[in-house]
Amino acid sequence: MYTLTPRCHLPPLRRSPPPCQVASTTTTTSPPSLSAPSRADPDELRSTWPQRAWTLAGSAAILSSLSTSASLVATGSDSPAWPLAAALAAYSLADLATGVYHWFVDNYGDASTPVFGSQIAAFQGHHRYPSTITRREPCNNLHALARAAGLALAPADAALSAAGAPAAAHAFAGAFAACVVLSQQFHAWAHEKRRRLPPGVEALQDAGVLVSRAQHAAHHRQPYNTNYCIVSGMWNGVLDRYRVFEALEMVVYFRTGIRPRSWDDTDASWMEVTGADVAATATAGDDGSLVQTASISPD
Repeated sequence: MYTLTPRCHLPPLRRSPPPCQVASTTTTTSPPSLSAPSRADPDELRSTWPQRAWTLAGSAAILSSLSTSASLVATGSDSPAWPLAAALAAYSLADLATGVYHWFVDNYGDASTPVFGSQIAAFQGHHRYPSTITRREPCNNLHALARAAGLALAPADAALSAAGAPAAAHAFAGAFAACVVLSQQFHAWAHEKRRRLPPGVEALQDAGVLVSRAQHAAHHRQPYNTNYCIVSGMWNGVLDRYRVFEALEMVVYFRTGIRPRSWDDTDASWMEVTGADVAATATAGDDGSLVQTASISPD
């Protein structure tokens, strides 16, 4: 699919420099080393009022966009088939978008990176303590994406209305934003124990409607370079089979000299803390809520 340097020019797990780097006289840059994050304090997992406000604002923007689409259909301006098709397309593309973003923050930058620094640090912490996401309250988990949706979707929807856009356009915008915001909840469910999943969620995971626990577990194995998509995971097979992200990494490397983190030995700050590590660092008074550290629990 791609006309690139043959794969044999790179080590199988891409943890050492490609031969082209050894022969090159150009100075290359590796992503900054990341300091190991600490376990989240229980208070950091609770929702605050500002987080609830942003989640509400994002939800309101999404509902407004979808209601505009429904109103146009109700008035006979459009057939309901087009908004439904647009919503399905948005659902699919949202899965792809979460994969691209996830790949980017996993492989480039650090906590000091402008705009994306906090997200990079959050993903770093998630790789180290993956089960923490299952204990976050909903607004604590969703507010960052909801804020982005609220700030971007409201003016975009207003522009669509001003331009006389059809119902399908509003449906696409609303469904895309909804799937992106909820991707963090789908992500949390992909780490949750089966017995603690809400009714119906496991069936949706098994059907491929939501990203499954087994599929996402593959992402949490070193070198963390597969299965990046976290809405349904429908794009993971294609992206991994055709090495799309590896191709992008090669482009970035040859254009900038910056290596993705997945090419090197996994930084200790990204490695999952095991039960033995937790026991070694436990202190008196711990309530035991952080002992579960496996990325996917079997039960």
